[in-house]
Amino acid sequence: MLAYVKAKKTCTVAELMEHFHASSATVHRDIAELAMRDAVERVRGGIIFNDAPDSRQNPSGYMERAVANRCAKRELAKKAVKLVQEGDIVFLDSSTTIYELALALRDADFAHLTVVTNSIPVMNIFRKFPTHWSLIGLGGNYDAQLNSIVGGDAIDQLSKINITKAFISAFGVDDKNVTTNHERQADILRRVLASAERRYLVVDKSKLNRKGVYRICARGMMDAIIS
Repeated sequence: MLAYVKAKKTCTVAELMEHFHASSATVHRDIAELAMRDAVERVRGGIIFNDAPDSRQNPSGYMERAVANRCAKRELAKKAVKLVQEGDIVFLDSSTTIYELALALRDADFAHLTVVTNSIPVMNIFRKFPTHWSLIGLGGNYDAQLNSIVGGDAIDQLSKINITKAFISAFGVDDKNVTTNHERQADILRRVLASAERRYLVVDKSKLNRKGVYRICARGMMDAIIS
């Protein structure tokens, strides 16, 4: 739907219902999710694509990544959630892949978990998690492209937190390294992996055998790769 609205710039609800052969309830639910992520703006009877002049400041860029390969990401999340145990202190990074894991955890049957994250979308949906769970949202500089918190303050905060299991994604993984194209995100993830008891890389097959600019860690540092 986001790709369709991006191409059309503006669409009515009736048009979306006809194009996607979907009910009014389904279309309105999907519109609500897109609007929550600031990917679109609601207008009377329809929506407008949120096309900011500078795409680096446009949260819809994050949303486009979120819907890409979403079925695969959901399958990965089903595998990853099986590695979480009662009482874990779980770090979730700001990737769209790990966001799907956050949704899977929300629907899982745990009495208590602590979630540590620098992801703004994960923080935003935490109100929908069980009330007896705990959230530690890292503070620091907001990065609009990543829709996350990065920087020295976040790294300092991580040095004081115990993490039993860290779940991260990446731009690429090859025979030697796990990499990203975002320097400040790499700094955050290196700090997380250094302190976590168990480390899991969650990537779909499009990330395999490719390299990003910045090294996060050696591939062998991960306890498992979920793909």
